[in-house]
Amino acid sequence: MGRETKKTQGAAYAASGVDIDAASRTVELIKRKARATFRSEVLTDIGAFAGLFQLSGYKEPVLVSSVDGVGTKVKIAIALDRHDTIGIDLVNHCVNDIFTCGAEPLFFLDYIAMGKLVPDQVESVVSGLSRACSDVGCALIGGETAEMPGLYASGDYDLVGFMVGVVERGNILDNRSIQAGDAILELPSSGLHTNGYSLVRKTFNVERSTLNTFYPELGRTLGEELLEPHRCYYPKLKRLLPRIKGMAHITGGGLIDNLPRILPDGLCARIEAGSWSIPPIFALIQQRGGVDQREMYRVFNMGIGMVLVCSPGHVEEVIASAPEARLIGEVTEGRGKERVIVS
Repeated sequence: MGRETKKTQGAAYAASGVDIDAASRTVELIKRKARATFRSEVLTDIGAFAGLFQLSGYKEPVLVSSVDGVGTKVKIAIALDRHDTIGIDLVNHCVNDIFTCGAEPLFFLDYIAMGKLVPDQVESVVSGLSRACSDVGCALIGGETAEMPGLYASGDYDLVGFMVGVVERGNILDNRSIQAGDAILELPSSGLHTNGYSLVRKTFNVERSTLNTFYPELGRTLGEELLEPHRCYYPKLKRLLPRIKGMAHITGGGLIDNLPRILPDGLCARIEAGSWSIPPIFALIQQRGGVDQREMYRVFNMGIGMVLVCSPGHVEEVIASAPEARLIGEVTEGRGKERVIVS
C-alpha cells in the first residue's frame, strides 16, 4: 500500500489528540526516501491504496514472507531521542529471516504506531528503513503511520515490518540435506541486535543519564552499544548459497532455541565453548543482572548473529568468502531433549 495515516476531517478530531495536518506533513517528508528504494518492478507511487510489484525473471518463483518488530529496543531510541537506526534494525532482521530460506528480498512495508505524531521523528525512522532497504536492493513500497492517543503515551511508538522475498522452488534452502558430521560456523553479531531489551532495561533501569554513561569495557556509552544496528548477512552470504545446507538466524531464544529449528530429526549440534568471541556487553549484563549462564544463551545471541551448516569440505571456501566466519562445532547424531550442547 502507499504511505497512509489514520485521519478524518474536523477540529473535533484534533481536540481528541489526532493531528491531521501533522499526518500530511509526515507523508510529504518521507515520500522521497521511500521512492529512492524503488525497483523497476514497482508499478505504483507512494499514496496509492495498495502497492503493486511485477514479479518476473523466475521459472518457479516461491514467495517468502516475514513479519517482525524491534521489541522494546524502541525505548532506548526514545530515551536518547535518536531514531535513525531503529529502522535499520527492523529491515535487517526481516531480511535475515527470509534469507534462511535462500530468498532474495523484494519489497518491504512498515507500520508505525504512536501516541503523538511527530513528523521529524517519523522521517528519522523512515530514513533508517530506506537506507537498509537500499543496501539490499529492496523496495520500501509502502506503510502505515497511526496516531493513537490513549493507546500509546505521548512520545511512545512501536515499529513493525513486513518483508516479501522470492526464491526459485529448486533453490529453497530446506535443511533436509544436513547430516551428522556437517560443520557449524557462525557469523558474529554486532551486539544484542533486537532481542533481550526488556531484561537489559530491567538490569540497568535505563534513563538518559544511564545510557550516556561511558563503559571502558565497551569503549563507548551504554546507549551507543545498545543502539548498534542489527547486522544484515544477505550481501555477504548470498553468493555462498550453493555451499550452504542450512542457516539459522540467532534471535530471541538464542542458540538453544533457534539452531534446532534447522536440524532434521535425530540430529543435534555440539558447540565448542570459547570458539567464538563474545562481546563484552553480554558479560556486563550477566554480572549486573545476576543472570544464569543458560538463561543468557536463551535470551541473547551471545555474539552469534547467523549460524551456517555446510559440509566439512566447504568450510575453507566459506571462510575465504566470509573471513569473519568461525568454525564453532559440528552436527552429531542424538535424540535427547538437549539438541544444542555447548561444552
